[in-house]
Amino acid sequence: MTIKDAAPGTLRLREEGRVLLAEIAAPPMNLLGPALVRDLVSLIPRAEADESIRVLVFRSADPEYFISHVDVTRIPEYRNEAAKLAGEASIGLLFRRLSTSRLVTIAQVEGRVRGAGNEFVLACDMRFAARESAIFGHPEAGFGLVPGAGGIQHLTRLMGRGRALEAILGAGDYDAELAERYGWINRALPAHELGEYVGSLAHRIAAFPAAALVAIKDRVNAIALAPVEDFRRDSDLFLEVGRDPEAQGRTRIAMERGFQTRDAERDLPRLVGELGEH
Repeated sequence: MTIKDAAPGTLRLREEGRVLLAEIAAPPMNLLGPALVRDLVSLIPRAEADESIRVLVFRSADPEYFISHVDVTRIPEYRNEAAKLAGEASIGLLFRRLSTSRLVTIAQVEGRVRGAGNEFVLACDMRFAARESAIFGHPEAGFGLVPGAGGIQHLTRLMGRGRALEAILGAGDYDAELAERYGWINRALPAHELGEYVGSLAHRIAAFPAAALVAIKDRVNAIALAPVEDFRRDSDLFLEVGRDPEAQGRTRIAMERGFQTRDAERDLPRLVGELGEH
């Protein structure tokens, strides 16, 4: 049985030699919920077990949303799915598992990717984005929450203290060009060049000896990947601050104003900025 034969429901898979393409398709707006987490939990070990696969590329079937963020109505469910691979009920630890995988992982980003969606792409080894459509953001502070799945750890190391605080505390959107300048992503490219560039790089890397890829990634992680205890603390803190009445009230108001709908989230920073106006 090939990886493709066992393709999970929210991930459309295609093998191209030593490269595996995983297209995210979780309507209506690619929320990170139990189904997508379940399918990632299934995909990662299966792909690792296939010695012919060396590079895993993620992209989205939805041109407007790569991964929106978590489904805030189903937090216990997706955390329980994550535990099946991570060993703990934490998507932060699941994403870190992707960072430490022997596979080289690349995110090919078109559309919006915020909150835990952004933490997913940060867990990938490289990120390339469409200049015209990619939007990155961490809106958690506006809800009275904290990024709980690695965003603080990754962005601080990638961008430095000041820019990480600007991005996380400001809870705004960043287009691909600014994200590139800040070090959030590897490179911003015109949409018509993005797929060709990512595909060429993925196949080039996949052609190199597997032992070298594993060794290099391991040594880079030793320098740049935060310890598991820091991911665990952020995951726990996300739940702790989420119990605060003000945070719960802001989330409730956001849902009443269209949070987790495609139209409202086209301008999520405006919605988040108005949550205190009630």
